[in-house]
Amino acid sequence: MSLNPAVTRRRAIQWFLVPVVAVTLALGWKYPVFGFVVPVVMLTGFVGGLFNGRYVCGNLCPRGSFFDRVIAPLSFRKTIPMFMRRMPLRWTILAAMTGFMIWRISQNPGDWRHWGKTFWMMCVITTTIGVVLGILFHPRMWCAFCPMGTMQNALGGNKRQLLIDAAKCKKCYACEKACPIRLAIVQDKDGGRLTSRDCLKCPECIAACPAKALSWPQKTG
Repeated sequence: MSLNPAVTRRRAIQWFLVPVVAVTLALGWKYPVFGFVVPVVMLTGFVGGLFNGRYVCGNLCPRGSFFDRVIAPLSFRKTIPMFMRRMPLRWTILAAMTGFMIWRISQNPGDWRHWGKTFWMMCVITTTIGVVLGILFHPRMWCAFCPMGTMQNALGGNKRQLLIDAAKCKKCYACEKACPIRLAIVQDKDGGRLTSRDCLKCPECIAACPAKALSWPQKTG
């Protein structure tokens, strides 16, 4: 069965981004310049979040791509615990990680190599956690509480919300099974749009819906 063109394009981009994670992790300890991939991705996510919520998480994040393409086949695919999605916990994690990063950088703020090593170390720690959780629970479990995902959620999670045609929806839940972070989509059927601010703006659920009940809002202007 051929894939939806949008899905094919997304997955091709993800395979292109997967080596970014591998190279950064493998070489960052010796060549600190690779550590600066981390703030570049963070800045991309921040800017992208202003315009389209978690689009970068779902389509352009190297680590998210790694989880989808490499970790997913190895995962036990258990349900992501709801408490991991709670905003108080997520803001606490964001604050703790930001504080730790600032503290580390402040130990030698004049050396760019130290900055690179700090970014690399943060990448190693968080990716390791993400891989373990991804295999034991769900491929994108890290993304449920990822600090940058939380930031994108806050900046633009209410923008370009997924539309749900209640008349067409048969509650087969194919969309939720296809969703990379298993959002509860069907429960918003009667409201006509997905209310979760964590939607990754990927095409997976739209392509999976046999009734063609899902779509993105038409761009205006």
